[in-house]
Amino acid sequence: MFQANSRSKDRMIYTVLILICIIGFWVFENFYIPDTYSTKEGKGLKTPIPNIYLPSSTTGVLIDHNHFTLSYNEPFEQAEWVAYILKREHLTQDDRKRPYFIEDPKIRTKSADWRNYKGSGYDRGHLCPAGDRRFSEQAYNETFYTSNISPQDRDFNAGIWNRLEIQVRQWSKRYGAVFVVTGGVLEDGLLEIGEEDVDVPKAYYKIVARGDAENLKVIAFLMPAKETNEPLKRFVVSVDEIEQRTRIDFFEQLEANKEMTLEKKIETKDWKF
Repeated sequence: MFQANSRSKDRMIYTVLILICIIGFWVFENFYIPDTYSTKEGKGLKTPIPNIYLPSSTTGVLIDHNHFTLSYNEPFEQAEWVAYILKREHLTQDDRKRPYFIEDPKIRTKSADWRNYKGSGYDRGHLCPAGDRRFSEQAYNETFYTSNISPQDRDFNAGIWNRLEIQVRQWSKRYGAVFVVTGGVLEDGLLEIGEEDVDVPKAYYKIVARGDAENLKVIAFLMPAKETNEPLKRFVVSVDEIEQRTRIDFFEQLEANKEMTLEKKIETKDWKF
């Protein structure tokens, strides 16, 4: 009788422990808030983006950080675009300690965990480059939210994509400030990595603009996500072509006729290579 009561008591204890674990896991999944690199709302330096530059969001999940803005696409576990202003004074050589990649605390559904990339063979490719945000520790750390990364082939990330980022910095130095919006082309049938099925884009785009609504200069790039020795000019396309591939409406705040004229152009004369 004693042994039977003891076994019954043990089973009850195990059952309670299992229930505690289940409840704890549920609370963690639904209410856990990751660490943050952001300042409190309304605090700290900001690099605002004029409305004329901002594109549409196909998901409605717009996240505004101090030094970049993004539109998150949960099914693909990454941003469909990241937008930021790069000023000449941002381009410093300040030495910054590389922080950990962490989930974006502003995304209700949580951005993909960095461990999805581990052992995948793909880099955690920044969309807003950390190198463009060395002017401030907080601005630099912000770029390590996983909402700001996308799986990139290592040679591509260190190769032509890096060359394009360097070119954008040179334009910022020459022209004083440029607007950048960039991301992977998110479409059906992509390879997925990690437990959260992070999609691996086959192509990436970057649109660079400067000036105001009356005198806007724009150049757009669309390139396969693989290394090449081709010159950057080889990948210049119209904004319209990127819109067709991504279903995102860029420069939607412009007057309709100006937007139509601007987005169909393919020219490089206003940009020094």
